[in-house]
Formats: sequence, C-alpha cells, structure tokens
Amino acid sequence: MKALRNRSLPALLLAALALVLATAFAPGARADTSISTVAQALRKSPVYVDPAASAQLPKADADALAKRIKDANKPLFIAVLPAGYPTANLFSDLRAATGITGLYGIRLGDRFDARADSSVMSATARQNLVTSVQGEPAKAQLTDFTDRALANMGGHAPKSWGAGGSGGGTPTAALVAVGAVVVVGGAGAYALVRRNRRRHEEEQRAALDRLRVVVDEDITAFGEELDRLDFQPGEPGADDAMRADYEHALDAYETAKQRMAAAGRPEDVRTVTEALEDGRFSLARLAARREGRPLPERRPPCFFDPRHGPSVNDATWTPPGGAPRQVPVCAADATRLADGRDPVIREVDTDQGRRPYWDAGPAYGPWAGGYFGGGILPGLLVGTLLGSMMATPSYAADYGAGYGDFGADYQGGDVSGTDFDAGDFGGGFGDGGGFDGGGGDGGGDFGGGF
Repeated sequence: MKALRNRSLPALLLAALALVLATAFAPGARADTSISTVAQALRKSPVYVDPAASAQLPKADADALAKRIKDANKPLFIAVLPAGYPTANLFSDLRAATGITGLYGIRLGDRFDARADSSVMSATARQNLVTSVQGEPAKAQLTDFTDRALANMGGHAPKSWGAGGSGGGTPTAALVAVGAVVVVGGAGAYALVRRNRRRHEEEQRAALDRLRVVVDEDITAFGEELDRLDFQPGEPGADDAMRADYEHALDAYETAKQRMAAAGRPEDVRTVTEALEDGRFSLARLAARREGRPLPERRPPCFFDPRHGPSVNDATWTPPGGAPRQVPVCAADATRLADGRDPVIREVDTDQGRRPYWDAGPAYGPWAGGYFGGGILPGLLVGTLLGSMMATPSYAADYGAGYGDFGADYQGGDVSGTDFDAGDFGGGFGDGGGFDGGGGDGGGDFGGGF
C-alpha cells in the first residue's frame, strides 16, 4: 500500500501541473475582466485585450500596438472589451484603478471613445482625435488612434511597463520576446534608431513642403503690396522717413525669400514670417506718412489672415466648440464681426480639404509664431487643434519651442493614484455623447461616453 502511495504521488503532481497549465494557457481561460484585472494588465503593458474580445484585435496585432506605444515612451493605454461589458463610470473607475496619468482609449464592441488627464491632452484635442477614427474597423481604428495620439500627446510612459506584449500575454511569450531582443542585441537597437530617425526626417520634410506653399503665397502677396504702393523714392513729397520705411520693406521682402529658400526644417519658417510681419508694418507706416495720417502703433497682424496687415484693434471671437477670446483684427474683419458676419479666414490645404490654419496641423505653429510671437500666441490658439498640439513636449521636440508658455506641466505616466481630476474622466458608456456621437459633448471636458 505504501509503495502504491509512493507511485501515485508523482502521478498526482503531474496531473495537478497539467491542470494548472491547461487553465493558464487555454483560450479565454482568464476571463476575469473586472476593472482591477484590466487596470493590473495596463500597469504592465499599454494594451489589454479581453479574452472575449480577442477576435477584434488578435494577439500579434495587440503586441505590435503595445510595442509602438512603448517605443514612443508615451502614457497611452488601450483596452479592447466585449460589447456587454459594464459601462457605468468605466473611464473614471479604470483611471482610479490604474492610478497612472495618461490617455485612455477603449474599444467596447464596435464603439470607441477616450478620456485623458488634461495634463496629457486637452479635451478639445481628445474629442477631435476620437471623432477622426469613428466608424473604422477595430485594428485600423486602434492603429490610427494610436499614431495620431502619440504625435500629439504629452507625458512619458510609466516605469511599471517592462518588456513584453499586450495585457493578458503569457510568461512564455515574454520570455520569447526577451530572448529575441538578446539575440538581436545592439544591431536591432541601432536599426530601430535609424528607422525612427529616417521616419522623423521624412515627416519633417513633408511638413516643410506643405508650409512652403503657404509661405510662398505670403511672400507673393507681400510683393504685390509693394507693387500696388507704387512708391518712388524720388517722387514729389517723399522724405527720408518715407524712403527709410520703403527700404526697410524691400529688405524684409528679400530677407523672407532668402530665408525660405534656405529653410531646412519647419521651425525655420518662423524667421520668414517674422520678416514679412516686419515688412508689412513698414508699409503701413509708409502709407500713413504719404496720406498725412498719424503713424500706426505696432500691433500684431490680423489673426484671421496675417496677409490683411497689422491689426487695428482687438475683437471678441469664439472658435467652434471653443471659448471666447480677444484676437487682433484688421479694420475689415472688425467691421464684419461687428455686423455679425464671419471674418475672412486664412485657409490652407489639408488631407481633409481646406481648413483654417489653426485647424490644419502642427507644422503651422512656426508659421503662426513668426507672425504673432510667443507672448500673444497661446491666448489666441487656446482650445484650437494647433494650440493643443503646441502645448505638448512632443511638439517642442519636433517643431521647436519658444511660442509662449501654454501653462501645462506634463507629467503623464506618473503615478498619482486616485489623486486626479474626476471631471477629466466623467461620464461613461450609455450616458450619451462620445460613443454615440463621436467624442462626448456633455459633462465638462470628459462628459458623455459610451
């Protein structure tokens, strides 16, 4: 009997081990999808896919998405949950459970929405981002959302993220990934750095090419203003002050052309528009002298289109979905606003068609910065797409700093526990807004939801 018990012990141990392995590796076995489970997975990796929703984002795609987020060193969290997942207070409960400052995107069934700490991404930028990916298939939607978010958000990845794949991955997969990294070693890291650098350079060239079209239009318009002025230094009544203004305007015109020809990065454009702004002010002074009017005070150009020339006063303007603010306006636009009409806005080409420059992408930050300078620009652009982009550290790295203090202290990825603004994560699936209308409309910056 004793011998039988001795022989049975190894068999029992093997049977128990087999049961544990079968439970651990069986598809859908880890079906505990409480908020705590999702949060625990996201503290380890940026992507969590619920076993019941694995068909929406297969593991290989989830791992690739997680790697992309880790490589960017941003606090972006993605969760893919089944359609029947409880939605009440989903975002706020998940944020409290992870305790990490960041941007949280959730795909629930065929619906998608996101919430973020305001230090990582503004409500306006987040809403625009969510709207831009509505209706896409799961993989395309999450990939597009990730790419656009990483380009425009602030903060850094949490230290708790280590090597590995998406949430719910097995230890075996992690070991395989680590082994692959060891084999590839320095060569892989070098290749990654070169690939990222090459991609960054390509993006910068594309941004500069797009900017070049707009700046060339500005230079041409300024040249036409010089021609229309029809000033002759030797004409009757011309004095030294007039000639000095005219020479200064001509110098600014030539400087702008030379600087644009030499521009190698988007941030180089700022000095071009600075020269154009200076030249237009000289023309305004010259015109006043010739007409016997008081000399104009030095003011920024018209906000709606710097080609309109120096502004004459400030007027209240409210961008769509934004808050009212005072902007410098030319006389013509001041009259239009006073009459309840729309101002003449500078639009530029984008992938979505013609859009106002403040809603056209990050490359226009240097262009606007040259016209308006660092001190005034943040107040003008707050709540706009460009303003939200310029307020992130990633923008400063790509397009240069010096456009004014947007007042943000980006600490995304830091552990704050439950010490966060609940208003940033208010609402939930079923409350209206975001998941039904593309971004959330009620309940403050993070109202609405699934």
